[in-house]
Amino acid sequence: MHVTLLFNFILTFLTIAFAVHEYRTNKIARYSSVTFALTWVMASLVSFYSTKKTTRDNKRFPFVLVLWWVWASIIEAISVSIGLMKNNFEYLDFWNFLSEDDNIVSVVSLPMLLLLLCLNLCAREKQHNTDMEQLLVHPGEEEDDDDDEDGENFTTAGIWSQLTFRWLNPIFRKGRVQKLELAHIPDVPHSETAENASSLLEESLGKQKLEGASLAKAITSSVWKSLALNAVFAGVNTIASYMGPLLITYFVNFLVDDNSNSSMDDNSNSSIQCGLILAFIFFLSKTLESLSQRQWYFGAQRIGIRVRAALMTLIYSKSLMIKCAGPTHGKIINLVNVDVERIGDFCWYIHGVWLLPVQVILGLVILYINLGFLPSISALAVTILVMVCNTPLANMQEKLHSKIMEAKDTRIKMTSEIMKNIRILKLHSWESTFLQKLLQLRDTQKSWLQKYLYTRSAVATLFWTSPTLVSVVTFGICILVNTELTAATVLSALATFRILQEPIYNLPELISMIAQTKVSLDRIQELINEEDQNQFVNKHTSKDSSIVIEIKPSEYAWETSDGTNKKPTIQITENLKIKKGQKVAVYGSVGSGKSSLLCCMLGEIPLVSGTLIKVYGTRSYVPQSPWIQSGTIRENILFGKEMNKDFYENVLDGCALHHDINMWSDGDLNLVEERGINLSGGQKQKQRIQLARAVYNDSGIYFLDDPFSAVDAHTGTHLFKKCLMQLLFEKTVVYATHQLEFLEAADLILVMKDGKIVESGRYKEHIACPNCEFVRQMAAHEETINQINPWHEENSISCRPLQKNQIEVAEENLQESISNWKRNKEEEAETGRVKWSVYSTFLTSAYRGSLVPVILLCQILFQVMRMGSNYWISWAAEQTGRVTKGMLMGTFVLLSGGSSIFILGRTVLMAVVAIETAQRLFHGMITSVFRAPVSFFDTTPSSRILSRSSTDQSTIDTNIPYRLAGLVFALIQLLSMIMLMSQVAWQVILVFLVVFPISIWYQAYYITTARELARIVGIRKAPILHHFSESIAGAATIRCFNQEQIFMTKIKDLVDEYSRVAFHNYAIMEWLSVRINFLFNLVFYFVLIILVTCFPCIFTWLDFNNN
Repeated sequence: MHVTLLFNFILTFLTIAFAVHEYRTNKIARYSSVTFALTWVMASLVSFYSTKKTTRDNKRFPFVLVLWWVWASIIEAISVSIGLMKNNFEYLDFWNFLSEDDNIVSVVSLPMLLLLLCLNLCAREKQHNTDMEQLLVHPGEEEDDDDDEDGENFTTAGIWSQLTFRWLNPIFRKGRVQKLELAHIPDVPHSETAENASSLLEESLGKQKLEGASLAKAITSSVWKSLALNAVFAGVNTIASYMGPLLITYFVNFLVDDNSNSSMDDNSNSSIQCGLILAFIFFLSKTLESLSQRQWYFGAQRIGIRVRAALMTLIYSKSLMIKCAGPTHGKIINLVNVDVERIGDFCWYIHGVWLLPVQVILGLVILYINLGFLPSISALAVTILVMVCNTPLANMQEKLHSKIMEAKDTRIKMTSEIMKNIRILKLHSWESTFLQKLLQLRDTQKSWLQKYLYTRSAVATLFWTSPTLVSVVTFGICILVNTELTAATVLSALATFRILQEPIYNLPELISMIAQTKVSLDRIQELINEEDQNQFVNKHTSKDSSIVIEIKPSEYAWETSDGTNKKPTIQITENLKIKKGQKVAVYGSVGSGKSSLLCCMLGEIPLVSGTLIKVYGTRSYVPQSPWIQSGTIRENILFGKEMNKDFYENVLDGCALHHDINMWSDGDLNLVEERGINLSGGQKQKQRIQLARAVYNDSGIYFLDDPFSAVDAHTGTHLFKKCLMQLLFEKTVVYATHQLEFLEAADLILVMKDGKIVESGRYKEHIACPNCEFVRQMAAHEETINQINPWHEENSISCRPLQKNQIEVAEENLQESISNWKRNKEEEAETGRVKWSVYSTFLTSAYRGSLVPVILLCQILFQVMRMGSNYWISWAAEQTGRVTKGMLMGTFVLLSGGSSIFILGRTVLMAVVAIETAQRLFHGMITSVFRAPVSFFDTTPSSRILSRSSTDQSTIDTNIPYRLAGLVFALIQLLSMIMLMSQVAWQVILVFLVVFPISIWYQAYYITTARELARIVGIRKAPILHHFSESIAGAATIRCFNQEQIFMTKIKDLVDEYSRVAFHNYAIMEWLSVRINFLFNLVFYFVLIILVTCFPCIFTWLDFNNN
C-alpha cells in the first residue's frame, strides 16, 4: 500500500517538474502537459485517501484509479515506441534518446507504472485467495459478506458503474466459485417489477377509457420516459457510427500525403502528430459508439422486461374475470408465450421508425461530400429500389408468420388436451393414434415454416448483396460522369455502403415487426374488451338481512348476446327468495341444468334478458369437477385463510379426511401434484378436499355442485350429516343433486327440466302432488333401480369381492409408485459447460451434417470475393490510369456477382438444414414424451412440457441455427480481416496476440455465469405458465372465494423472479460486449498508430510488391 502511494507521488512530482521545466524553457506550457500533471495530482489524492480506507476495510483500490494507471501505461508505452521509431533502431544512440525531455519522463514513468499494475494484481490475487479461504473456513460469514456486497446492485450503482456494467462483478465472483442459483441474483429494479409496471399500464388504460382504450397508446404512455432516454442513446450511437466513414477520407488522404512528402524534419513530426490526433478521434468515436450502443440495447431490453411484466399481469387479471365461454386455455397460454414476448421484443425495434431515415440521410451526406451529387442520388435511388424489393418479401413473411402461429395454436391446444388426459390415453393404448394426429399438425406447421424460412433466405441474400448493388451502380455513375475516384473516396464510400446495409435490411424487418406486433396487440386487446363485456358484477348488498338470494324472471345463455336469437341455457319464469340458513336442493336428471343454475347464481353465465340474480353475502363454491391447486393439502384447505386449529380439525372430521391424512407420510403437508393426479383416492379425495376448502372459508352462502356423486354411499351419508347438516347448520346451502336420499332434509327443492325451474317447494309438498314433475322423476328413478337389482343380486357374490380387491390393489400400487417419486419435482438445470455432444447432435441432425462443410465453404468464398472486390477497386483507384475503366468495373462486377451467388447458396442451404433439424428434434422430443411412463407425468407439470413444445421449439425453428451459424461466420470474417491487415502491417499480429488471450479470458470468466443464468431463464418461464393454466381452470372458484388478490400477488412474484433473471441475463451480455468492444477498439487504435508511424515503409513495400 505504501509503495503504491510512494510511486504515485513520484510520478506526480515528475509530471509537475516536466511541466515547469517546459514552461521555463519554451515560455509556454502545453495543454497536454498541464492536464497530465493535474490528473496525476488527483490520482495521488485518491490513492492517499484509498490507502487509509483500503487498510481499514481490507478492500482494493478504486477501479477508476486502476484504470488511470492502465491508461497512463499505454500512453507512456506509445510515447516510448514513437520515440524509438523516430530515432531508428539501427543506429539508436541511447543517451541522445534520453536527452529529450519527453523521452526521459516516459522512460522513467513506464517501469514505475508497470510495477504499480503488478502490485495491484498481486493484491487482488491475495484478496481472492483470502476470500476463498474464508469461504472454506467460515462459509456462513462469507455468505453474509456476499449479501452485503450484492447490495451494490444496479439501483445503487454510480454512473461509471452503470456505464461499464461494473455492478455485475459480485454476480460474476459468485458464479466463479459456486453454481449460480436464483437466491444469488439480486432483485429486479423497482421500475421493472410487475407491481410497478402493471400499475402504470392500468393507470394509462384508465385514462383512455373515456376515449376508447388503446393498448398500444397505454403501453407507450407508461414507458415514455425510458423510451425518450433510450432514443438519446440510439441517436448518439447513430451519429458516432457515421464518424468512421467521414474520417476515413481524411485519414487515407493524410497517409497518401505523408508518403509523398515523407522526410525526417519538423514537418514530418507535425504530420505524425496530426495523424495521431486523427487516430485518437477515431478511437474516441468508436468508444462512444460502443458505449452508447450497449446502453441503447440494454435500455431497450429493460423496457421490454417492463412491458412483458405489465402485460403478463394484465392478461392474468383479465383471465381470472373471464367466463366459461371466454377464450380457450391454449389461446391464453399462447398470448403469454408468444404475443407478450413479441411485444417485448418490439421495444428493441421501436427506434428504427425514426432512425432509419436519419441513417439514410447521413449516409447520403457523406456520399455527397466524397463523390458528388449524381453518384449520391444514384445511391439513394438504388437504396430505395432495394427497400421496395424487400417490402413484398416482408409482407409475405408477415402472412406466413401468421399461418405459422395459427398452426402452432392448433398444435399447442391439441398437446394441452393430450397432456391433461394422458393417463386415459395410456390405459387405452391410444398413444400412437394421438401421436400421429399431433405429428400431422406439426407437418402443417412445417409446411408454413418452410415457406417462411425460404422467404427469410431471400431477405438475407438481399441484405448481404445490397452494398454490392449500391456500390456497383454508384461507382458506375462515377465513371460515366468522370468523377475522380481516389483510394480515400472509394474506401469511405464502401464503408458508407456497409452502414447503409443496416437500414436497407431493417426496413422490411421493421415493417414485419410492426405488423406482427399489431396482431399481438389486437389479440390482447380483444381479450381485454371481452373481459370488459363479461365483467363479474354479481356482488350486492341486501336491504333485508333475512334474504340472501333473490331470483327474478330472466334468461341466461353461455354465449353473449350478439343480436341473434339463441336458445337460452337457463330460463327463470317466477320470483324466488331464499332466506338465510335455508338448505336448498336443486334436483333434476342429467343435463337438466342443475349446474348451469348454480353458475347463474354465481354470475358465471351472461344475462340475456330479465333481471340478474342477486346474491347477498360471502360465498363458497364446490364445482362438480374438482379443482385442486399444486401445493400441500393444508394449503388447499386453508386457501389463504389463517390457521384455526380447532375449526380445522372439525372440518377434517366433517369432510371425512382424517383417515386419508393418516395414510399419507407427510400428513396434511403431503404435496399435491398438478391437478391432484397423485391423490390415490382420485375424485373422492379431490371432492372432499375442495369441500373442506369451502367449509373452512366460513362463508355465508355455499354453492355445492353435486358433491356426493363422486363418493360412495357411506361417505356421502357422512358428508351430508356431519358437514352439511352440522358444520353448515346456520349457513345457507344451495346444493345440486340427483340422489333422492339427500332431498328430504332440504327446506326448498327446485326441480329442473330442460333448463327451467318447473317446480319449487318442500319435499312433502312435492310428494303430495302425484302428477308433478318431481314425482315422475322419482318413479322413473325407482323403475331404473328395479331393472338393475335382479341382475345385481345374481352377480353380487362373484363381482363384489373381485371389484373391491382390484380397486384396493390398484390404489395400493398407485400409492406405492408415487411414494417412490419425489413430490412436486423441480425442473433440474444442467451445470457446467454445454457438452460437445449437444452441438454434435444438433449439427448432425439434418442429413448427418453433410451440408455443414458446404455452407462453410460458401461463406469462405463469399468473404474472399467480397474482400477481393473491395481491394480491387481501392487499388485500381489509387493511381489514375493504372487500369482501364472497363476493366475496373468489369472485374469489380464479376467479383461482386460471385460473392452474391455464394451468399445465396449459403442462405438457402441454411434454411434447408434449419427445417430438417427442427423437424427431427421435435419428432424425437414428442415421441419420447409419449413413450414415457405414467409416473413421469405424475411428477412433471404439463406446463413444462408445453413450454418445451411451444417456446423452446420455436427457438429451435427460427433462432438457434442462425445464431450458431452467425458465430461461425463472424469467426471466419474476423480471421480474414486479420490476414488482410497482416499483409499490410505485420505488427498487427503482435497486437492480436496480446488482445486474443485477454478476450478469451474475459469470455471464459463470463461464460460460467452466463451459462447458469441462461439455464435459469429457461426454467423460470414454466412456473408462470403453470400458474396461468392452474388459475384459469379454477377461475370460478377463485372469484367466488374472493381470492383474486392472493393469486395476483403470486403471479407478480413469479413474473418478478423471471424478470430478475432475464434482467441480469441481458446485462451480463452487455458487460462482456463493453469489454470486448473496448479491447478491439484499442486494437483498432494501435493499428492506426502503426499506420501513422510506419506507413512510409509500408507504402514502399506495397509499391514494390505491386510493381
